[in-house]
Amino acid sequence: MTRFVLATANPAKAREINEVLQSERGSFEVVPLDPTWPAVVETGSTLEANARLKADAAVAHSQLPALADDTGLEVDALGGAPGVRSARFAGDNATDQENVTRLLDRMTDISPEKRTARFTTVAMAAWPDGKTVVVAGSVEGVIATHSVGTEGFGYDPVFIPAEGDGRTFAQMTAAEKHQLSHRGRAFRLLAKKLEQTV
Repeated sequence: MTRFVLATANPAKAREINEVLQSERGSFEVVPLDPTWPAVVETGSTLEANARLKADAAVAHSQLPALADDTGLEVDALGGAPGVRSARFAGDNATDQENVTRLLDRMTDISPEKRTARFTTVAMAAWPDGKTVVVAGSVEGVIATHSVGTEGFGYDPVFIPAEGDGRTFAQMTAAEKHQLSHRGRAFRLLAKKLEQTV
């Protein structure tokens, strides 16, 4: 059984990825990132570049294959922002709440029909020999006018998926969110490709 290091220091994201992979993986195992490893500075200009930075760092430290991802929220009325800087929208060390507050502040005068947005996750598996498998998952939706719900993390309290029933991701159970979410879609696809690879 192949063992992969999960290249994220975000416990909420790690939990979500593990939940998605729980029912998908068969021939591989996922182990957590060593918290003593230095943080990866996400200097990439694309989601894939940042995912690769994280995967490569985990491979270098562990000498094991690694799984990594990067996610961006693209808001049409903001010209695609925050995009690749979603986790740092309100500053390099911004909290989820600070990022959400900045987003809502920037959208105060945006009418409901122009609040369209999408979440995209690029997920990647990388091996010490340089081989990689890269996939993407996305979900369309709209940005709510205020935060609703207490589940999830990041922008979940203000993102209403178009395929849902009008609730934000933060109002859904984990299982409901995983069925619709960008990260759920990306890691289910990655798991299927890994089953064919490992």
